[in-house]
Amino acid sequence: MTCSKVAAASSLICLLFLGAVSSAFGQAPTWNPHSRRPQEKYDNPPAYIYRLDTSPRMISQHGPFVSYQVNVDANGMNIVGDAANECTISVDPTNGNHMAIGWRQFNSVTSNFRQGGYGYTTDGGIHWTFPGVLEPGVFRSDPVTNSDETGTFFYLSLLQTLCENMYRSTNGGQSWTELQPDGNAGGGDKQWFTIDKTNGPGHGFQYQSWDTSTCSGSGQFSRSTDGGVTWQATIGVPNSADLGTLDVDTNGNLFIGGEGEFNNQFYCIRSSNAQIGNQTPTFDQVTPVNMGGTLGGGGINPAGLDGQLFLAVDRSGGPTNNNIYMLASVVPPGRSTTDVMFARSTDGGLTFSAPHKVNDDPVNPSKWHWFGTFAVAPNGRLDAVWYDTRNAANNTDSQLFYSYSTDAGVTWSANVAVSNSFNPFEGYPNQNKIGDYITIVSDATGGNVAYSATFNFNPNRGQHEEDVYYVRVSPSGGPTPTPTPTATAIPTATATATATATITPTATPTVTPTATPTSTATPTPTPTSTPRPTPTPRSNPTPRPRPTPPPRP
Repeated sequence: MTCSKVAAASSLICLLFLGAVSSAFGQAPTWNPHSRRPQEKYDNPPAYIYRLDTSPRMISQHGPFVSYQVNVDANGMNIVGDAANECTISVDPTNGNHMAIGWRQFNSVTSNFRQGGYGYTTDGGIHWTFPGVLEPGVFRSDPVTNSDETGTFFYLSLLQTLCENMYRSTNGGQSWTELQPDGNAGGGDKQWFTIDKTNGPGHGFQYQSWDTSTCSGSGQFSRSTDGGVTWQATIGVPNSADLGTLDVDTNGNLFIGGEGEFNNQFYCIRSSNAQIGNQTPTFDQVTPVNMGGTLGGGGINPAGLDGQLFLAVDRSGGPTNNNIYMLASVVPPGRSTTDVMFARSTDGGLTFSAPHKVNDDPVNPSKWHWFGTFAVAPNGRLDAVWYDTRNAANNTDSQLFYSYSTDAGVTWSANVAVSNSFNPFEGYPNQNKIGDYITIVSDATGGNVAYSATFNFNPNRGQHEEDVYYVRVSPSGGPTPTPTPTATAIPTATATATATATITPTATPTVTPTATPTSTATPTPTPTSTPRPTPTPRSNPTPRPRPTPPPRP
């Protein structure tokens, strides 16, 4: 991967060496993701694959939580020698058993050439099918997926030109249709998008934002009023805020969360007219938000981010309806490692609470709490997951941790490890990171998580390899029944709620979470493989007919 604003490749090699030396102490060198950000650029050709070894797919159990490998071959086997990371999950709201995950697929760890990988499940995440990539032989990165209220999935994918494509699936992620010629969705690096699922004038509109490395050379925001097929001219985002996500409240107001490109200040930015198709979107409210630190890169993820900002809106229709929440793994002042921090607004983004630390272990400058992400359930519950090194003697081996809140983030449950430990420094696909993010989608009883880990061992390289996993988390302490499929009602627009009434949790004896009061906020078993018959050679997926892409520079 090439790096913008870096003096020379030798400097990067030196940096990574120092990182390896100091990683045992959790104090590997870090960098500012705004002043020194690796870009998603083509710089390795596809590797020649002369064989594809397989091994049993990994099923890794930690207590009541079971992680199932997603990137498996046509026979359900692990593909030895590949890599998969940076995954986003979509869930069909009309049938929670149907899910799809997109990720960066590296067919060989000898090359950082990556493609748009995807997999789907029809049985609630126990078994996954990986049919292939979006466009074979074409460099793609930064996968972002989402679902509308009917269960139609969308997949936004970045090309090496820093332009994008939107794909659509009407069969639960089993196949995808490219909605425009390569690169015609505009965009830029570190892009994200959301869908208006309200019954207002903007219903079905899609909104995306990205960082200052753009396809068009200007602007960081664009809108589609026809379901992602065409995208309007780009416009600027106040303070060049980036490295965050977007969401829409029940009144159709669009909110963008991000960190200022040039001042490291977090912002919640509103557009109340983006939902009006014949008006150019404008941003009519810009609120600085104290998240208790700044975004960081490097360290435990040498060539990548240590987390980005996630913004989500409560559309439960209850007392917390239209609350706006922000969560990120940030570097607190005086630290080089990260904590998971949270803030909320109960007045439509006009003001925000003081930041609250979600990870409940004592402050330790050697411990990492990275890749923090969260989701809001239809009933208003908040589910957060992140990578955590609190249990690692070397301060870098990581586990996926989980916490939830039933009172709009005023208090959070005791943190629970939901995965086995893994070494994040192994399995690099000629690129020293395990992606830039993980994601979760919540329903009434729990959360569906897509994350990367290095549980599988590659004997050919003498180290573990990066793969994508699915795990179900819940307040009850383990897998929960998938909610009965029902037609999803479009949220009714309501006035912004200001109350933050507490909802009583329904935890079972499996895990007894204890809420940790906010001090500043205001109103390991070894992974085991599943025994399988003798591996059979991998069969190549039948390619879907599609036009031959034109030569690219």
